[in-house]
Amino acid sequence: MAEPRSNGNLVSRIGAMQDLKAYSEQHWEGSFEEYLEIVRKNPKVTRTAFQRAYDMILSHGKTEYIDNKKKLIRYNFFFDPEFGGKDAIYGLDVPLMKLVNVFKAAAQGYGTEKRVILLHGPVGSSKSTIARLLKKGLEAYSKTADGALYTFGWDIERTGPDGVKRREFMPCPMHEEPLHLVPQELRDQVLPELCPPGSGFSIPVGGDLCPACRFVYKELRTEYKGDWSRVMGHVRVKRLILSEKDRVGIGTFQPKDEKNQDSTELTGDINYRKIAEYGSDSDPRAFNFDGEFNIANRGIIEFVEILKLDVAFLYDLLGATQEHKIKPKKFPQTDIDEVIVGHTNEPEYRKLQNNEFMEALRDRTVKIDIPYITRLTEEVKIYERDYNAHKIRGKHIAPHTLEMAAMWGVLTRLEEPKKHNLTMMQKLKLYNGKTLPSFTEDNIKELRKEAVREGMEGISPRYIQDKISNALVSDKGDGCVNPFMVLNELEAGLRQHSLISSEDQRKKFRDLLTDVKREYEDVVKNEVQRAISADEDAITKLCANYIDNIKAYTQKEKVRNKYTGQYEEPDERLMRSIEEKIDIAETRKDDFRREIMNYIGALAIEGKTFNYRTNERLQKALELKLFEDQKDSIKLKNLVASVVDRETQEKIDVVKQRLVKLHGYCEVCSTDVLNFVASIFARGDAKE
Repeated sequence: MAEPRSNGNLVSRIGAMQDLKAYSEQHWEGSFEEYLEIVRKNPKVTRTAFQRAYDMILSHGKTEYIDNKKKLIRYNFFFDPEFGGKDAIYGLDVPLMKLVNVFKAAAQGYGTEKRVILLHGPVGSSKSTIARLLKKGLEAYSKTADGALYTFGWDIERTGPDGVKRREFMPCPMHEEPLHLVPQELRDQVLPELCPPGSGFSIPVGGDLCPACRFVYKELRTEYKGDWSRVMGHVRVKRLILSEKDRVGIGTFQPKDEKNQDSTELTGDINYRKIAEYGSDSDPRAFNFDGEFNIANRGIIEFVEILKLDVAFLYDLLGATQEHKIKPKKFPQTDIDEVIVGHTNEPEYRKLQNNEFMEALRDRTVKIDIPYITRLTEEVKIYERDYNAHKIRGKHIAPHTLEMAAMWGVLTRLEEPKKHNLTMMQKLKLYNGKTLPSFTEDNIKELRKEAVREGMEGISPRYIQDKISNALVSDKGDGCVNPFMVLNELEAGLRQHSLISSEDQRKKFRDLLTDVKREYEDVVKNEVQRAISADEDAITKLCANYIDNIKAYTQKEKVRNKYTGQYEEPDERLMRSIEEKIDIAETRKDDFRREIMNYIGALAIEGKTFNYRTNERLQKALELKLFEDQKDSIKLKNLVASVVDRETQEKIDVVKQRLVKLHGYCEVCSTDVLNFVASIFARGDAKE
């Protein structure tokens, strides 16, 4: 008997979690007069679909920033904050700015509201994700006070087939704006009273009633001998919550094979069961206004692979776009108010350009290119969202694994730089915000400008995600996935990759994998070097020794030897061994030493103490020098080939702990990376 009580308690607790006040607000109902009062207080409830979509995007805020002397805007909406970033878009701020500008122009009635918004780009470039974000964003926005909108229905009495009169509620099948009930000829007088001129907003009501509502409206006006106010007594206004699952205000149309395509899917069809009841197939009550254009009214409709549409659909699409009207079978043209978004890939778009019969569609299309990401840090975010410690249990992903996979993906999308002194890897780093000698922000702008097709070709993130998944489920790696496991999966998959069109392209992608492996070698060598030379006391002593010597050198003094007590000449060999680590030439050594002393002097004037970490170049030089001095003491070169003695093993364990603490390695991958770097040094010594 205890179990049902337990379930009952859980049901009660779940019920208590619900927000009944919000439910009540979202299911508000009232008279037409009450709705007019709502409009008077907040005219924005009457916004068009484009106005509402634009306000929805802005409601999440935006961030302005400068990138290579260009002012850009990052719209927070596209980070998907409502749903925890599940569909967040990274690295596409410029295309998304263009998209938002289309919404802005459409919201202000400048013409783009009469266009199809066509998202165009390669496969996997997040076109459908953007459309999905807009749909679920509008759905969530309609539940808020700022995004509130309303529709209406008819509370009427009708005689059934059995001759008995019953009261019933007939909702508007197209979720229309209630102000459509105000006669066209009276709107110029009524609307300014609801929203006075100069208030900063103009009520945009220009449509008319749908055929079903028009039929009921005419019947009631006839019954009441034209008394409009009595007709309005039958109107019940209610809050409208957009919902894709309930097919309210959000529609999705996906083309099927040519034999099964039917334009009634867009504009509705006759309900043959009701023809006998109402006597005619031209009676709007015997028609289902449930096509995708009908149900998406007041919101948004997404056309998946829009350019695969049959020509039969083309005329409906053109009318819906330009005139904001659709033509249901056997009924007059019907007003709609919705955002029309389509997406397509490159081959289909090229077909559109070559098809003269599609000229009308091209003319009514605003194309927004959605390329692949070309900034490494943004590409990495895609994989970090899907492969992180919260989602991946029982496996550790070694540092740089996702970064190296992303690096290869970005490299495949970049165009060869026209400047002969610039490699693809250097170009990637410039795009990623790194600085290179003799390259300015203007140079980077030129690089982007000359690469017209950059980001429109290359490897899709989906392919990389598939190969990361393969590496995760493989039994290699002892519970840890490292960069080489993923890079090997990426290379193996190139043999069967269906989107690679030529052997030359396949070879180019393999060569880029070699470049990535080389870059990875440099990265882990640097990390191991820093881990070995991370002895704070040793590096501080080395720094103090170096500073004493350059101070004596610049002031033409001698240095006192701490052990002998004798004064000696500055240790030129020590100073040069440190300076050479950061490529300070013999001819530039005096300048560098004076620069360090001037820096120390400036800090002293401000009452600050010098710390080697405040000077990045000096810190790097000291770490590299200490590494050179200490690497042989732990026998790094012999680690791969020989048995390690206890003392050396203790030193190696300290380095491993530093790798774990400083860079996020685990026991397995810290051992692997140490062995890998040891083999690199062993190869280097063998060459010598």
